[in-house]
Amino acid sequence: MSTFWIVLTGALVASSCSLVGCFLVLRKMAMIGDAISHSVLPGIVIAFLLSGSRDSLVMLLGAAVVGLITVLLIQLFHQSGVQSDASIGVVFTALFAIGIVLISLYTRNIDLDLDCVLYGEIAYVPWNTIEFAGMNIGPKAVWGVGLALLLNIALICGFYKQFKICSFDPMMAAAVGIPVALFHYLLMGLVSVTTVASFESVGAILVVGMLVVPPATAYLLTERLSRMLLYSVVIGSLCSILGYYTAHLLDASIAGCMISVAGCFFVAAFLFSPTHGIFWRRWKQRRMIRETAADN
Repeated sequence: MSTFWIVLTGALVASSCSLVGCFLVLRKMAMIGDAISHSVLPGIVIAFLLSGSRDSLVMLLGAAVVGLITVLLIQLFHQSGVQSDASIGVVFTALFAIGIVLISLYTRNIDLDLDCVLYGEIAYVPWNTIEFAGMNIGPKAVWGVGLALLLNIALICGFYKQFKICSFDPMMAAAVGIPVALFHYLLMGLVSVTTVASFESVGAILVVGMLVVPPATAYLLTERLSRMLLYSVVIGSLCSILGYYTAHLLDASIAGCMISVAGCFFVAAFLFSPTHGIFWRRWKQRRMIRETAADN
């Protein structure tokens, strides 16, 4: 049964991260998930200082608030003329450093268990369960990530056209009356919620990897956004299944194997994609050269 919960959690994380990750890849903001996963540290510490509790829910609420502040600051700096990658680097390193300072000042004698909060291990998911009306209803991670996935699906399906136009041509979106800033912050809010809901249980490396690698792989396989969303979810889910059994076979890190399998899928798409693959492009070039030579 534990295998089922681990694979299901991995698939849910991959699906929820892949959906928002597609839009991040298109907007060239793929590493904002990594930024959020590090910058939420001060939110965790402040939530602990205000509540006096090490309850995961309280800390995750603090992390979610700072995650939203992170994306607001990144956008503010970017709009002020700072390059997007520089904005991400400045904000997440500064906030991460503030979190470390707060820990050294106020929690040095307290076991805050930040490793558990920030870098969870997916193998422990089956043991952290929720009870309702005296019944065990399954791991907390499944419910948390599942709700994040449903939220992503609902908003992306409901505002698919707006997200699509804003990602490909913001100027056109503004010209036809779409509030570009609103949908940008809505997307960043989804990224923040998805990241915070996932990384406590499955670890930052799995969240960041699923935000980037399956969408990037899907980007190489199709020119249509709808197919890119579908392909990324399928690829992410396959990576979760194959990665788990690879980890079981090698007795290695589950999250590491899942992302390694995702990397293998990306390399395969990079080499053999019908539209962007190196081999296919070279084959087409050689065919054109032969056809040109034959015509001459």
